[in-house]
Amino acid sequence: MRRRTIPGFGLSLGTTILYLGIVVLLPLAALLLKAAEVGPAQFAAIIGSPRTLNAIRLTVLTALGATLFNAVYGLALAWVLARYDFPGKRLLDALVDVPFALPTAVAGLALTALFAKSGWFGRPLAELGIAVAYTPLGIMLAMAFTSVPFVVRTVQPVIEDLGTDIEEAAGSLGAGELRILRSIIFPAIFPAFLTGCSLAFSRSLGEFGAIIFIAGNQPNYTEIIALLAFIRLEEFDYPAAAAIAATMMMIAFAMLLITNAIQSWHLRYADRGD
Repeated sequence: MRRRTIPGFGLSLGTTILYLGIVVLLPLAALLLKAAEVGPAQFAAIIGSPRTLNAIRLTVLTALGATLFNAVYGLALAWVLARYDFPGKRLLDALVDVPFALPTAVAGLALTALFAKSGWFGRPLAELGIAVAYTPLGIMLAMAFTSVPFVVRTVQPVIEDLGTDIEEAAGSLGAGELRILRSIIFPAIFPAFLTGCSLAFSRSLGEFGAIIFIAGNQPNYTEIIALLAFIRLEEFDYPAAAAIAATMMMIAFAMLLITNAIQSWHLRYADRGD
């Protein structure tokens, strides 16, 4: 009989499912049940109001912008950390995790101080006619700051394990750098890259603390959906808060389903290519 490293599969599985049910599934079920209490007509009225639609549109678009930025910057940073040795590399590698360790409210205050019109970065940008704090651009900046580690930390180990043998062989056969990147490197890191971008987008959708300080929270302009749900809670309008939260949860689940579908298609395409 094969000896298990961690014995007690039944107990371990039962404990895991119990924990998942209490911590994750039960709150989600309570949220959906609370949202269902309002009825279809009232639910549509809550979500279809101009203020809610503007908050959803702003949140999704700024999250997409932050994710696109992190897709490029995070991939480049992961490549540098995985493939090059240079003075200060360990410090840079440690700084990548700062958004994980730093309270998001502190990050929001720091970004606001830097990018306000009187801040170190905000003053020269204001002279160029670029406003960051209290604009959608500031929201995108806060989202990018808090979510970039997801891209770096999912792609970096894959690049490190990839090695350079295949690249050197392709180069010796006459393949250019762009061809190697397109045909060898990117297909190998694509699943991890897509996962990192999906996690970054989901984190951006749910970000709150880093945004409320730099956004200015102006309804129909810089008010994100998480803040609107919080406002409805402060107004004791629990059905509206539940309806808004349920809508954002459905958007996040839809993003995960799309990501899984793309990954499945990529794996089937790679298998056919092999």
